[in-house]
Amino acid sequence: MTTVLNPQRTLRIGALDIGVPVVLAPMAGITNTAFRRLCREYGGGLYVSEMITSRALVERNAATMRLIRHHESESPRSIQLYGVDPETIAAAARIIAEEDRADHIDLNFGCPVPKVTRKGGGSALPWKLGLFRDIVEQAVEAAGHIPLTVKMRKGIDADHLTYLDAGRIAEDAGAAAVALHARTASEFYSGQADWSAIAKLKEAVTSIPVLGNGDIWSADDALRMMDETGCDGVVVGRGCLGRPWLFGDLAAAFGAEGVEVDATLGFVAQAFRRHAELLVEFFDDEDRGCRDIRKHVAWYFKGYPVGGDLRARLATASSLAEIDDLLGELDHDAPYPGAAAEGQRGRAGTPKRPVLPEGWLDSRDLGEADSCELRDAELDTSGG
Repeated sequence: MTTVLNPQRTLRIGALDIGVPVVLAPMAGITNTAFRRLCREYGGGLYVSEMITSRALVERNAATMRLIRHHESESPRSIQLYGVDPETIAAAARIIAEEDRADHIDLNFGCPVPKVTRKGGGSALPWKLGLFRDIVEQAVEAAGHIPLTVKMRKGIDADHLTYLDAGRIAEDAGAAAVALHARTASEFYSGQADWSAIAKLKEAVTSIPVLGNGDIWSADDALRMMDETGCDGVVVGRGCLGRPWLFGDLAAAFGAEGVEVDATLGFVAQAFRRHAELLVEFFDDEDRGCRDIRKHVAWYFKGYPVGGDLRARLATASSLAEIDDLLGELDHDAPYPGAAAEGQRGRAGTPKRPVLPEGWLDSRDLGEADSCELRDAELDTSGG
């Protein structure tokens, strides 16, 4: 365990004492039970599920019901819901509460992906103030004793910012916390996150915690964000890709206990193998688990002396035994490469004009044409 050097900082969301003011951001295809368990082995925090489509949950889609399951070691349990219809989201929150499927619910109003925004969902939705208010109010009521939080972006683009209005509305509606990814939908993940927006939101929302998200690549970044913005905690997304031990660094930075890591290539290989093992357990299928770990290869071995041929073979391995043989070819004594392994991880994308329903920006009130688009969006049963 790391030596605790700093006064401990904690985070309370509703009745939940998170301990470490760190939240794992939901990431599609990444933050399944396997990855959450792995991150938790290094340090404390709140570990949120992949985005779950509310209608798919209400209709008990088989893939969705699998995604909302938690391992017995996970506590507190957290589920993020996506939807555009207040009644459907409320029904999904009610199922989670009444069937004791989670201890925390987060609502997604931050997704910038075109297939979501073109129907008025994700980061497009807070533009419609009344609809946003109805969703949060009804979801809070349906969740009952379970604290419900809101994750959002600054807005659609620089000319259509929504975060201050949305933050105040969520606070008034009974949300237990709000989290801000300090980019607009049009920025996707490009450029540099605007931490000053987190500071402005903290000034506007005063009775519940405000969490900051964007460009947390290290524990030092997390400390700097909290010091510069006054936010109550940090949300970590791409920074932990291929580096689940970041949560140990974060725990220590915030004065709690976390696993101390010497990130030699041998250590990284062990973490990669553990991740693959947990994926096999999660899918209950060795081939599928080994296929799923393939997308993590580049992230784990970023900056390390692992040749292209070996990386390619790891990215096509179909069994744990094959992975073991390939990892055995590595120089396990190779030290942490420093700057080469640091910095941005995952795809940043490029700024682009958000795809929105026709006429969406004409008014902040919901029109009949908007309602039709939203009804179509609620037909998605992909499971998130």
